[in-house]
Amino acid sequence: MSRSRIVLQWVQIALGLLVFSFGVHLTIFANIGLAPWDCLGMGIAAHTPLNYGLAMTATSVIILIIDLLMRERIGYGTIIDALLTGNFVQAFNDLSPLEPCSNMWAGISMMLVGFAFMAVGMWIYMRGEQCCGPRDALLVGLGKRLPSVPIGVVQIILWSAVTIVGWALGGPVGVGTLLSAFGAGAVMQLVYQLLRFEPRDIEHKSVIEINRQLLGQ
Repeated sequence: MSRSRIVLQWVQIALGLLVFSFGVHLTIFANIGLAPWDCLGMGIAAHTPLNYGLAMTATSVIILIIDLLMRERIGYGTIIDALLTGNFVQAFNDLSPLEPCSNMWAGISMMLVGFAFMAVGMWIYMRGEQCCGPRDALLVGLGKRLPSVPIGVVQIILWSAVTIVGWALGGPVGVGTLLSAFGAGAVMQLVYQLLRFEPRDIEHKSVIEINRQLLGQ
């Protein structure tokens, strides 16, 4: 793979994360409760000098370090995700002309639209072929260490723990939290079917593999 193609993939990953972050922004402004990780980010922001974006960036970097300690496969996409996504969401929150929803049904509709943007963003991001985000790598790592537990159950345990900590710190929990837990995946699957995209067909390359290609090895 040429250096120019690798750079274009990095641009593609950043563009995908921008679209994904706009979707997250919509789920926040839906104002009916946040997804587990966003709830944690808001909770941390409420007790530190950090805003939501920096709190999410710090959390993602810590998770990235845990992923490395767990010897999970890390790509440049994982690193770019950790550094950019929270700050992109914060920028949308700061600049958006939208007002938080004051109606439950409007909030549910906005959250579902947000899920669709998130799915499209992940489609763009994953086609960059440089590994998944730090939170996904954490889930995979935990799943490997709990081989007798279905990965869906591992995800529920992880999200429940994150939600409880976020709620304890003051992060917003509500109908949207449940909708995120059970609806985001369904919307993502629908979008992927429309795009005829199968994430498991992507052959991701780690940081080590990309470095070798950059060095011409």
